[in-house]
Parts: sequence; C-alpha cells; structure tokens
Amino acid sequence: MTTVRVYGAPHSPWVQAVLLGLHDAGITHSLTTLPTLKLFIESGIMMPAAKIDERDWQLESTDILSSIGFEPVSIEQMQLVQQAWRGVHHRADSTALFWGGFSLAADRNSSVIKRLAHNFLRSFITLYFYLMIRILMVIKGASDPPDYGAQFLPFEEMLSKYDAPYLSGEEPNSLDYLIFGIIQCHSSIYVPPITALQSDPRLENLRNWISRMQARFQDYAYIYSGIYFSPHSAHPKRPPLIDRIAFWLGGISMVALFPITVPLVMFLALRVKRS
Repeated sequence: MTTVRVYGAPHSPWVQAVLLGLHDAGITHSLTTLPTLKLFIESGIMMPAAKIDERDWQLESTDILSSIGFEPVSIEQMQLVQQAWRGVHHRADSTALFWGGFSLAADRNSSVIKRLAHNFLRSFITLYFYLMIRILMVIKGASDPPDYGAQFLPFEEMLSKYDAPYLSGEEPNSLDYLIFGIIQCHSSIYVPPITALQSDPRLENLRNWISRMQARFQDYAYIYSGIYFSPHSAHPKRPPLIDRIAFWLGGISMVALFPITVPLVMFLALRVKRS
C-alpha cells in the first residue's frame, strides 16, 4: 500500500473512522472534500470513498478499514454503532450553526486555485446534507429518545466486561474508530448526545475511553471533541479567510440557483435510496 486518496468531509462519522484508521496505522493519505467527476457520476456524493493504490474507489467505511488491515465489525456491532448516531438530526436545528460549521471544514489542497474551487463547489454538498436532514425531519418526524445515554451503554458494558483500554481490546480497531468517529460528528456541531456523554453517571468507563482516544490522537488534525472532554484541545485549525469566502460565495450561488440545485439534490437522494 503506497497511496490512499480519501473523499469526504470530516463532519461525517464514517469519513472520520477511515481517517482515524489511516492515521493510527501511519498510512500516508490525502483528503479531498470534493469527489472527482468520475466518482460523482458513479456514486453521487456518497462518502467516504477511498482509492487505495489506484484500485477502484471503495464506498463503505467498514470495507475501507478492512482493506487497510483492520478487523471487520460484526453485523450486531454495526447495529449498535448506528444506534449511537441518534440525535444527528439536531445538527440542522440552527441553519447558521450548520453552515458555519461546514464553512470551517475546508478543503486543504496545496494548490490555491484547486482549494478555492473545491471550497466553492463543496457548498453544494453542504446544501445536500442540510436539505436531507430537514426533509427527513418533516417526513419521518424528529422525536428524541427519552434517554440519549442509553445508546452508549453497550459500549460502556464492553469496556467494563473485558477490562481493556479500548473497545477492541489492547489496541484500537474498527469498532473504536467508528464510535470515536460518531463522537467527532456529534461534537463538530453540538447535539444533545454530547451532554449525555459528559454527565451520565453510567458512562464513566466510556468517558475514560474517550480521553484515551484523544490522547492517542493528539496530533490528528480533525479532533472536534477536545472542547468537551479531557485532555482538552481546540477545534481543528480554522481555514484561511479566503477559503471561507469561497465557500460562502458558493453557498449564495447554490441557493440562488435553487431551480437547478434543489432538483439535483432530490435526484441524488433518490439515487442513494434506490442503491
């Protein structure tokens, strides 16, 4: 394995899981927040996507983690991981916070021209996810569980039962990266599950696990949970002002072009549903 290219936004838990695994394994990789034209035509804006050693793009975080050498998670474990994502709809409670958060998750391409173009165009991806959350809230409703802490209890029990520093044992593995990725997602734009993770007396071992993961990944560029859990750290480095301006100009353009962008969002959403 010599090169890995990753497409996705670090606000996504599944993108985070892949990036955490690559970082922990010491595998050199690049990240782009905009898919290639070929990838967009084939799979829309589904993320993450990873191209390993110029092979075909892979689109599932669990498959990507397996391809770079980590153990696959079981179906039962993946169901628990999905449950831990409850509360994600609250990311869109504030339009300003949602778009503001995504404006800071900028592309970091070394080419100024490519970086500005990517930041301009990725505003469409932000519009896509914002509309999807809002539409799902209208169609399916947005009821909160009575207890957000309960969705993390299976992982607390794993840590208590096996008396190991990580969910996967003595060293982190796919399950650790997936759950830590969800916590980064919850932390990137605050949602209520963070309060449960901070204060629920039943989750003491899980809080200790979060602290161990944050210490392990102290030089990782996309830690959002450091402002909520120890050892504390600041949010990821802000992008240059010019990059943020490019993003906001793109956002204004995407909204102004709503007769084109909204139908395209609907088309991509239906395409994902059918697949």
